[in-house]
Amino acid sequence: MKTDHMPEDHPQVPMPKTGVLFSNLGTPDNYDYWSMRRYLNEFLSDKRVIDYPAWKWQPILQGPILTIRPFRSGANYKTIWNHDKGESPLMTITRNQVAKLDAVLTERFGEQVMVDFCMRYGNPSTRSKVDAMVAAGCTRILFFPLYPHYSATTSGTANDQFFRALMAQTRQPAVRTAPEYFDRADYIDALAKSVERVYPSEVDAPERLICSYHGMPERYLMEGDPYHCQCQKTTRLLTERLGWSASRIQTTFQSVFGPEEWLKPYTVEEVARLAKEEGVKRIAVMAPAFSADCIETLEEIQGEICEAFEEAGGESFTYIPCLNDDDAHITALTSVVTENLNGWLD
Repeated sequence: MKTDHMPEDHPQVPMPKTGVLFSNLGTPDNYDYWSMRRYLNEFLSDKRVIDYPAWKWQPILQGPILTIRPFRSGANYKTIWNHDKGESPLMTITRNQVAKLDAVLTERFGEQVMVDFCMRYGNPSTRSKVDAMVAAGCTRILFFPLYPHYSATTSGTANDQFFRALMAQTRQPAVRTAPEYFDRADYIDALAKSVERVYPSEVDAPERLICSYHGMPERYLMEGDPYHCQCQKTTRLLTERLGWSASRIQTTFQSVFGPEEWLKPYTVEEVARLAKEEGVKRIAVMAPAFSADCIETLEEIQGEICEAFEEAGGESFTYIPCLNDDDAHITALTSVVTENLNGWLD
């Protein structure tokens, strides 16, 4: 963009835009040993995720964990990998989500808006996408961590990385960060519709619907992280929206790592207990804290957790997919974006 007020040798200035940058957890570039090691090293070195002192944690991480774990994690990723596109399902789904969001937001706001996504760990990096938005003329950026629930280990660290990227900008844009959306009516409705597609009424429903949330150390709750309370509220609101009895739906936590006590009950133990001690034969599991299916849902829930239930005597295990790029989910996310662009774009 040139104006009559600019001298001839003035650098080109792009037309001002408003950026909307979505952020998800991340994904390895491939499932080979070194790709997995790079990804796990970045993830597990994050002080928001593992807050032990570096002198204590890094020798353990760089030694036994990053020697052994990339082999196991790589084998798990290989079972779910999108071989046609050469990427993980999380990358494919996030790209599809953002393509739909881009279409809706561009139709609503026109060329004033630029929509893209980044990953907290791995590629595309937050820094690269912030650089691209600023270079394209974004003088304002709404940063949107794709987590329905707030935790310092997810939304918090995503925001940290966004702010670090801004530190490298000569001309920093004005910024906003989108809040969590765990109790929004449109998000709860989207969750309920995903259940109702599988079970049109409570009469058709399994004996238990398990809402399995990603876990975290119980200590983080005691230190003020609101994640646990937000998960409990999502389950309660979903129960009310479905109109099911509270005894049919319960909250559990998965993906335990390390020696500490994590939020309980643990999903893998609870599904086995239900089968063994209560004689439950039919359950369904969903993962409301994940905006997109990933290794924790496609491999852990449908593999380890399903096996634990069946080995304990369970007979019917159903996984209800994440909201992914479902239209009701896109509508809910669009509403969050639109509300947070208020005053920037009409």
